[in-house]
Amino acid sequence: MSELSTVSTELTESAVAVERRLQAVLLDMDGTLIESEHLWGEAEAELVAELGGEWTEADHEANVGNAAEPVGRYIIERTGAVHLTPRQVADTLYERFHAKLERGADLRPGAKELVTMLAEAGVPAVLVTSTERSLVETAIRGIGLERFVDSVAGDEVDANKPHPDPYLRAARRLGVDPRRCVAVEDSAVGVASAADAGCVTVAVPNHVEIEPREGVVFRDSLVGVDLEWLESLVAGVRA
Repeated sequence: MSELSTVSTELTESAVAVERRLQAVLLDMDGTLIESEHLWGEAEAELVAELGGEWTEADHEANVGNAAEPVGRYIIERTGAVHLTPRQVADTLYERFHAKLERGADLRPGAKELVTMLAEAGVPAVLVTSTERSLVETAIRGIGLERFVDSVAGDEVDANKPHPDPYLRAARRLGVDPRRCVAVEDSAVGVASAADAGCVTVAVPNHVEIEPREGVVFRDSLVGVDLEWLESLVAGVRA
């Protein structure tokens, strides 16, 4: 093989290696892809009022990104409804939220474009949400669950966000390295889960503030996120 051919081959192999640094993009749902946090807030306030309590914006913010049963425990503590279990409260909350979802949830700016771009580029996109399976398909129908190669719901993990298990499980099921995945989140709970799993984490704060953390990249929105930028994040971490 000539020297020129060797150089050409090496350059091609190098380009492919760079191309494949990004193995998957793992996406939170509520507040990240869909504008649903206000629907959760409404459902929480209605349920708490029914139980004789009052739900404030601070209460809602304290629960953004949390799983169903921890929210149920919080509501019991807030209202004194000790005759109910966290699961019972969570089930009632889910019923109310589902009814609101049936009327449709707006997509976050740039969300559908991002998922479409990943699908067209052949980059696996996985939905990683604290929301339980029963609501996922309805919640994400504005994009379509079929646009994702897999999804991990809140009732399918041993420990929910902020534990890293949801993101570790997503990566394991896909057979990829979490360190070569970009995770996108909108809450402190979600960012902790993704970052502790070792993912390159992008925070797009929505309803709550997220404290700066080493290795976490902040954006105002998903608008303009492209493959080159996502690749650069993984390349930068692995450099």
